Amino acid sequence: MPQPFSVNLDLALSGKGAPPRAAYDQALAKSAAALDWLRQQHAGKGLELLGIPTRTDDLRAAAKQAAALKGFATIAVLGIGGSSLGGQALTALRKVTKPFVEFHDNPDPFSWAKALKRFDLKKTHFIAISKSGGTAETLMQVLTAADALEKLGVKSLKKHFTIITEPHQSALADFADSIGAVRLDHPLGVGGRYSVLTMVGALPGLAMGLNFKQLRAGAQAALDQVLSAGSPADAPAASGAALHYALSQQNKLATTVLWPYADDLSVFGGWWRQLWAESLGKDGQGSTPVSVLGPVDQHSQLQMFRDGPSTSLFTLMTVDTKGKGLTAPKSRANALGLKYLAGKKMGDLVDAEARGTAQTLFKNGRPVRQIHLEKVDEFHMGGLMMHFMLETIIMGRLMGVDPFDQPGVEEAKILARQYLAQK
Repeated sequence: MPQPFSVNLDLALSGKGAPPRAAYDQALAKSAAALDWLRQQHAGKGLELLGIPTRTDDLRAAAKQAAALKGFATIAVLGIGGSSLGGQALTALRKVTKPFVEFHDNPDPFSWAKALKRFDLKKTHFIAISKSGGTAETLMQVLTAADALEKLGVKSLKKHFTIITEPHQSALADFADSIGAVRLDHPLGVGGRYSVLTMVGALPGLAMGLNFKQLRAGAQAALDQVLSAGSPADAPAASGAALHYALSQQNKLATTVLWPYADDLSVFGGWWRQLWAESLGKDGQGSTPVSVLGPVDQHSQLQMFRDGPSTSLFTLMTVDTKGKGLTAPKSRANALGLKYLAGKKMGDLVDAEARGTAQTLFKNGRPVRQIHLEKVDEFHMGGLMMHFMLETIIMGRLMGVDPFDQPGVEEAKILARQYLAQK
């Protein structure tokens, strides 16, 4: 099976911004234990995430429900964090616009009220997603959406809701049962920020017309490459984690910057930010994930990245753009003194700017990792998602933190409920 992407570390492991080679080699050697752990988990089916790409039963259930929703004008996905960001990243691959799938995660009271007024509620279906079934933000959206439907005279709420949650009793599960709505299972062993390949991403993805089997095939290809690697250097997730770890051990990693040069990957950054931050920001450790977009952020942040604090790793993600897109007419470009643009495609410009950004960062002591994929489609997106999930898991094991829990988030939830209970 072809690989979904290629990785080049030349501009990260050489030059004045690189970690000492010995530090990188030590980190790479240390990552071997994490790779062995992943192989053991895969063989023993201990880490549920690793078995998701080959599942088919959940896709059949998702496809059946997606088909049942085709008569609606709008599908509003209600969820927050990992229950929403993965699906949002998949909007870049949208194939159909009817029904139109949109995501509502941040419970801003004004935006949500406007959305409920904008919807043709009788033609709107709500997919509510919460792993625990107790997410306050999502429950607030569900309660107010149901109330709006009832005030409109809708008698059968079950036609307007699909619930994705763990198969146990919870407030969200009880709501689904109280109205007779379809309930689909959120895997017990897959945390929200790792759940995009599960039912959490599958139902919205299929409703948008995605080939979810291809998304999982790309994820499986990336997983197979890591599991079958002869050494950590041959596993992109391990070498990427080792690079991050080596820089952190040298106190040269305060931020890690993801810089795609494709609009279709702009929403990908939101999903990746949560994955990295919530998994690794623990025990006084971690690096702040920053997601930017090229070429636009060359004009807003490159100055800081190039000449500010030298404590960042840059991952530039590119797709095949050279020779693609509209052409700048030679005659007019030459008449305007724009010989360098004459006869060039827009994709040529983006390709040149991506290379220019990589080189200027490198020349000024900033380590740059380059990831390239042929195009942005289901197969390549699935590969990227699995890569970054594996890299995050390996990085957590190198750091000695649990990449699957989020105690800081739980504490904030408890305090918020206490404040709500105050009179």
